[in-house]
Amino acid sequence: MTATTTTPVATAPVRTVRQPSARLRAWATRAPLLPALVFMIVVTQLPFVATLVISFFDWNALYPKARRFTGLDNYRQVLTDADLRHSVWTTVLLTAAVVLVSLVAGLALALLLDRRFRGRGVVRTLLIAPFLIVPVAAALLWKHVLYNPEYGLFNGLLHYVGGPQPDWISDTPLLAVEASLVWQWTPFMMLILLAGLQSRDHEQIEAARVDGASDWQIFRHLTLPHLRRYLELGALLGSIYIVQNFDAVFTITSGGLGTANLPYTVYQSFYQAHENGLASAAGVLVVIGSIVIATFALRVVSSLFREEVARS
Repeated sequence: MTATTTTPVATAPVRTVRQPSARLRAWATRAPLLPALVFMIVVTQLPFVATLVISFFDWNALYPKARRFTGLDNYRQVLTDADLRHSVWTTVLLTAAVVLVSLVAGLALALLLDRRFRGRGVVRTLLIAPFLIVPVAAALLWKHVLYNPEYGLFNGLLHYVGGPQPDWISDTPLLAVEASLVWQWTPFMMLILLAGLQSRDHEQIEAARVDGASDWQIFRHLTLPHLRRYLELGALLGSIYIVQNFDAVFTITSGGLGTANLPYTVYQSFYQAHENGLASAAGVLVVIGSIVIATFALRVVSSLFREEVARS
């Protein structure tokens, strides 16, 4: 027998490819967002920091060299002045009323538009239109076309049926502002809630109908719990925006008749009284109020749904 020898074959060295670390991949995905983040910081946060700094100074624009550091005196004046306290209360009342009524009306319209009927697209477009109107134009529409005691539509209809001819803005000033804001913000709530309705599990609803559940039982036990996060979102966004509303108050009542909210008070302090420090303190309180009211609305809605689930 002859012994056979095997010649070893030379193998090429295996190169290991180093994978990028998780932190490097995260930065690579976030890098395109950095310019937008820097822009937002420059546009929003730096002016807020400047406003916060000015709020600690007694700073009148007519006497710029006489400014001096006063600490929390401006905030103390905002919270103790009777007119400013009233504007804070008006802001809370206006925001709560508009958000609650807009949510209820938006939910009713969303339930109607969730049904199939001829011309639903046209009706949906018409209902969205108020939210697309410029806020000042919407306020002017309500002030002159609807509220005017001489040629307004409301008094025209009342005159046709033999009713009274009230001066809507003078008799019910805060209600007049609230009605215009409800008209403008109801479509926004409707869109959010309609999106929630269309994301429901229709098989679950059909199963409930087969089991004999009524429309009210389906709405209470299936639809309403499903819409909880959408209602919270609507209340959150509505509170943030309406608490800062200036257009309707300025256009309809010019801040008179007890309708001056905190943003209008900031305008008065800054542009009429030239009190930069006091106006900045009030502006900071507007931001704090936005956060507090939005958080309060979110917790209230959540607690209501928790109680409803516990009962069922």
